[in-house]
Amino acid sequence: MDSSDVRVLIVDDSALMRNLISKIIEQTPGLVIAGKAMNGEFALEHIPGCRPDVIVLDIEMPVMNGLEFLMEKKRRGIDIPVIMLSSLTTEGAAVTMQCLELGASDFLTKPGGSGLSDLSSTANHLAELLISYGGTYAKSKGRKITPPKRVNGFLASALRKNDEERGAPAVSHESRPAAPAAYSSIFSTVRQTKQPVVVKPLREPGRIEIIAIGISTGGPNALREVFSKIDPSLKQPILVVQHMPAGFTEEFANSLNNICPLEVKEAKDGDLVKGGRILIAPGNYHIYVERKSLATVVRLSDAPQRNGHRPSADVLFESVAEQYQNRALGVIMTGMGNDGAAQLAEMRRQGAHTLGQDEQSCIVYGMPKVAFELGAVQKQVSLQDMAHEISKLANQYQ
Repeated sequence: MDSSDVRVLIVDDSALMRNLISKIIEQTPGLVIAGKAMNGEFALEHIPGCRPDVIVLDIEMPVMNGLEFLMEKKRRGIDIPVIMLSSLTTEGAAVTMQCLELGASDFLTKPGGSGLSDLSSTANHLAELLISYGGTYAKSKGRKITPPKRVNGFLASALRKNDEERGAPAVSHESRPAAPAAYSSIFSTVRQTKQPVVVKPLREPGRIEIIAIGISTGGPNALREVFSKIDPSLKQPILVVQHMPAGFTEEFANSLNNICPLEVKEAKDGDLVKGGRILIAPGNYHIYVERKSLATVVRLSDAPQRNGHRPSADVLFESVAEQYQNRALGVIMTGMGNDGAAQLAEMRRQGAHTLGQDEQSCIVYGMPKVAFELGAVQKQVSLQDMAHEISKLANQYQ
């Protein structure tokens, strides 16, 4: 076991799922299996010996389920990040939000079908989450996590073996996913941040009438941090794009509403954009603003993905730039890829205020990094200070 690899503990009562996750890890450069357990009780016994950097945890298990494991983990003061495996059901969404409240870092849904695209998407997403959270944790403990030499086609072999064992038809290598974007985000040695482009605003920033936030990997807990500390007297509406599957955003909004002094709800088509309300874009729908003579409302769209996402932060930021110009605040936070970066730069060009989460506090410094390099970010802010900075700007320019 290479000391520079991210060590993963797999906790699932299904031998089939443990086998599938194992194959993904074994074929992902930079990841290694630290251990396996069939329930939460065994996992707790394994942790001191296998010393994982990240845990993949099923929810439904005998003896000690995922919720019980998280409660015991919290009681013992174990700070290892946990990625939940969730079922794509209403009940699964509710339990998943409970897991996040108990300290789980993030989640992904189990493959719902037998198709290759479903399996490939889940595998790629899992690899990204493990590299991001596990790499961040290992580095926080003083371990040097180095980028792997081989990153292309890392899932092809694993999925091909899985296909063969299931008796599925062979699929060409070209249809397999590329290496996850997490590699270019989590390993700082891959590419240093470039000096930002200079964006010359068309007008001076005005009073803030709306706040738009784009966020992805690391977002569920980051938003809990921000919205639990947001100023309860905030007068502006807040619109949020959090990359999250359909069926989970309503429960996510409800969980945020329980800890936020402002109203938080999943956006519905035609909802009023009004002060003191936070609207979360529903999974699988873009969200944008439409200003009418009597009120401003949100609109939902099932238009094609942008930057690989629906909802897309770019769609939201684009509409805010067009409708509000310099009378808005745009915020881009932790996440992989570049969603939101280009249109946050457009918001800045129109004269809007903009903030970006800093590298040190991001789970993945991807979206904020690209935005910073495009000159879209006026100020970089730590997660700990983000609620204060948003509240201060909103109150100062109202």
